[in-house]
Amino acid sequence: MNMNNKVQLIGHLGNDPELKDVGNGKRVLRFRMATNERYKGTDGEWKDNTEWHPVVAWGKQAERLAGQVGKGSGLLVEGRLVHRNYETKEGEKRTSSEVVLSDYRLMSAAKGVAA
Repeated sequence: MNMNNKVQLIGHLGNDPELKDVGNGKRVLRFRMATNERYKGTDGEWKDNTEWHPVVAWGKQAERLAGQVGKGSGLLVEGRLVHRNYETKEGEKRTSSEVVLSDYRLMSAAKGVAA
């Protein structure tokens, strides 16, 4: 049985994306994306739950996406979930997770960003 690591999110960018050169001509784009879930609580009242997801894109795709989105842009992203272990300067062990982008669809542009 072939099992794939695939995640799909629909949400809005919480910040302007950050495009960086990482050496050897490679570029990376990082941003945080908010997804919202609305549900009825046990008290019968509607509640909103916002989750934040770090997303990373590489290469030409990163450059293209950087010119299309900004804080508030609506975006559908597809990718794979990656977990990394690292150690801080103080020697603390940490784990981080991020979505590595494979495909996207612009749902709405932020103000001031050409779609």
